[in-house]
Amino acid sequence: MPVIKSAIKRVRQEKKRKAYNIGVKTSVKAKFKAVRDEVATGKVKSNEELVAAIKAIDQAVRKGVINKHNAGRKKSRLTLAYNAVAEKPFGTEPASRPKAKKTAAAKKPATKKAAAKKPATKKAAPKK
Repeated sequence: MPVIKSAIKRVRQEKKRKAYNIGVKTSVKAKFKAVRDEVATGKVKSNEELVAAIKAIDQAVRKGVINKHNAGRKKSRLTLAYNAVAEKPFGTEPASRPKAKKTAAAKKPATKKAAAKKPATKKAAPKK
């Protein structure tokens, strides 16, 4: 057990981080396993499970829980397994983006006219 005050604090911080990291890794594994089970049965209807798993992996990388190379490998293997069974391979369908509605605010705003310059004031001649 550490005696130094800063070392004691470090131990407390490590416990908190470890608990958090374990929770994140567990959720990633659960989503990963859901896709694997779907692929194993061969009943792949939509890519929602795969998208959720990829999103969870990306969030874990952003939080610093897993390494980006590890995440890339997981996503790649998962996608390959999914594509082997799915009717439409993942990534072939166009990205769904919400279309912007055309409104009056979308038009270009009227340009402002430049303010007229004031005439230069003449300085009064110094008195002699």
